[in-house]
Amino acid sequence: MCPSAMALTNDDEFQKGVKHLFENGVSKLPNKYILPVSDRPKVDKEHPNATKSSLKLPVIDFAELQGPNRSEVLNSLSSACEEYGFFQVVNHGIPIEAIRSMIDVSTRFFGLPYEERTKYMSSDMTSPVRYGTSLNQRKDSVFCWRDFLKLVCHPLSDVLPHWPSCPMDFREVAATYARETKWLFIRITEAILESLGLWGATTEEKTEEDDEILKQFHDGSQLMVVNCFPPCPEPDLTLGMPPHSDYGFLTLLLQDEVEGLQIQYKGKWITVEPMPNSFVVNVGDHLEIFSNGRYKSVLHRVFVNPAKPRLSVASLHSLPFNCMVGPSPKLIDQVNPRRYKDTDFATFLEYISSCEPKKKNFLESRKLT
Repeated sequence: MCPSAMALTNDDEFQKGVKHLFENGVSKLPNKYILPVSDRPKVDKEHPNATKSSLKLPVIDFAELQGPNRSEVLNSLSSACEEYGFFQVVNHGIPIEAIRSMIDVSTRFFGLPYEERTKYMSSDMTSPVRYGTSLNQRKDSVFCWRDFLKLVCHPLSDVLPHWPSCPMDFREVAATYARETKWLFIRITEAILESLGLWGATTEEKTEEDDEILKQFHDGSQLMVVNCFPPCPEPDLTLGMPPHSDYGFLTLLLQDEVEGLQIQYKGKWITVEPMPNSFVVNVGDHLEIFSNGRYKSVLHRVFVNPAKPRLSVASLHSLPFNCMVGPSPKLIDQVNPRRYKDTDFATFLEYISSCEPKKKNFLESRKLT
């Protein structure tokens, strides 16, 4: 039986992931991955060479944030969070070697034999390491063309022994990368809090309350998700990830040079052009709640292609798992009444365990009417 026929008839094959299908030479997209027509990426059959809309996101020069132009950069940051919910960070201070090593070791992990990767397969959402496919492979009615490795990163000393021991340098490289992205997250969060008028960069402007919120972020949750999108035989029928927003405070995304990320901007899907040695940063649901709706978490999705494998590393950051997230009291007044209920990570896990997470449904469930 040819691999594509085998994949079409045996549901167990899908549980093994798309890398496994690709390695077995699947030449036709199995029905399990075919989206309803209305959910498919729109491919212009009439004009296949027409360029799809692409976008250079607002660029935040991190080095400028540390210099005399800080207030101008904060204004750019604020408008990026309000208008796009996304921005790119350059001159971020993370060594290029740490970035290259993370992409390299992740590529080698997904290049391991299936039997080695599958040691980390688990449906336990609280597991410190989890290899899987699609979004929620126990619940998804249609699978997306993506495999992933999820690594809980805090507290690092507790979780590190559970991380993959193969490739041999995986733990060391991934731990270094996790520490670096945590540092960058804290610096960006300081700037975001300052742009909302909630934190002062100088000692005179700071209050104990300001320092307390930053301390919570220092002790906050960090989840690293390494995404693998192998070449797909019929990419116009499926997606690497369906439209969704991220649940945390901020996500720092490292992508290789292959296009795939799209954001919804003014009702259209726009492709984000990869920029070497930069991070794509997006507002998560928690920041939308915390800012009382001033900064928006934005729908994004991933399309796949027939020729090139794509790899990305998302680092999702928020407050500690047991913390309640609600609108900052300083951002609520008569003109801007409270728009969201308080929420915590447990509520989110319960929500996604009980249904297929679609679009911004979780955030919608937290809104006050």
